[in-house]
Amino acid sequence: MARSTGQVRAARLTDLAALGELSRRAQGDAEGTRSLGLPVSRPPIGVFSLFRLPLGAFQPHDALYVFDRDGHIAGLLRVERDSSRDEWTVVELDAVGGLDAGDVRFRLVHHLLRDGAKRGATRFHVACADAHDNIELFMQHGFVRFGDERILFRPPGELPTPWTEAQARLAGIRPGNPLDAVALARLYAAVTPAPVQRLESVRMVDWERQGRDWRVPRSSLVPILRFADVYTYVLESPSGGRDGTQLDAFLQVGVAEEDQPHYLKVIARPEADTAPLVRFALGVIAERSDRSTAQREGVIAPVRTYESPLDRRLEEAGFEPVATVTLLMKETLVRVAEPRLVPAGVR
Repeated sequence: MARSTGQVRAARLTDLAALGELSRRAQGDAEGTRSLGLPVSRPPIGVFSLFRLPLGAFQPHDALYVFDRDGHIAGLLRVERDSSRDEWTVVELDAVGGLDAGDVRFRLVHHLLRDGAKRGATRFHVACADAHDNIELFMQHGFVRFGDERILFRPPGELPTPWTEAQARLAGIRPGNPLDAVALARLYAAVTPAPVQRLESVRMVDWERQGRDWRVPRSSLVPILRFADVYTYVLESPSGGRDGTQLDAFLQVGVAEEDQPHYLKVIARPEADTAPLVRFALGVIAERSDRSTAQREGVIAPVRTYESPLDRRLEEAGFEPVATVTLLMKETLVRVAEPRLVPAGVR
């Protein structure tokens, strides 16, 4: 791998045009470029497709780094920060430059981890395609590979008729609310492998958060919820469980506000029938989306490999698998077997 000349720095407003061109080239798989390769259909998701403009959509606590080579932008790394959990999510990592594109990305990730440690980041998340040495790059920096996620896409077309309140109530579907936090935490624990639970460390307060700030359950495409109206629903268990509050499934719907796909995420117990819930979700999109986008952009749904047979229910509803991405995470906190005093350090 060739050693690149240049430096990593924070992006400036004057970099906007160069960033747009770099993103277009990298997401289009131009020769000599590398990216995370998160696909919707064609072309892959990029700053100028799924995540909109790189600086215009930023929030004050987000970060965007560039690799400056003699006044020319040769790489970019964009991070979305969850200030409530001190977690950083890499949503784009692009580089151009032929032989040294790999080194450009290596230095961008190195700078991210160093800067994040100074700012108190506790976890770094990234989802990427198994291409362009993406996985090897992050594992070299201490990231742990903890799962894979299938991306399913329902092409634009006619959506099911929205359900009435009576139909939803009869099926046991109702809007979620903060009082469901305990039941949702139990549902998550029932369907998620213990090692993944430990790594993601979802707290009770995370289930209480509503709207666009709702970042659980995590998925490779959660950042697009920033540009969507988010609605949550739960599927009540017919038996109610031991205390009458058991839930069989959780539904998160993101109705797109921009020219991007609508979002659908379901977590459910394996024995639950989620086919009606998926049809209900598509009806919600049909009812709440703008007429000009309801049938134009399609619907995207991430499903983790351990969440089968949910993927089959989605395929029955017209979804098609378009890619598989790998989920990686780096934790900066040190876990101890028992509470004890440890040497203090200054960040």
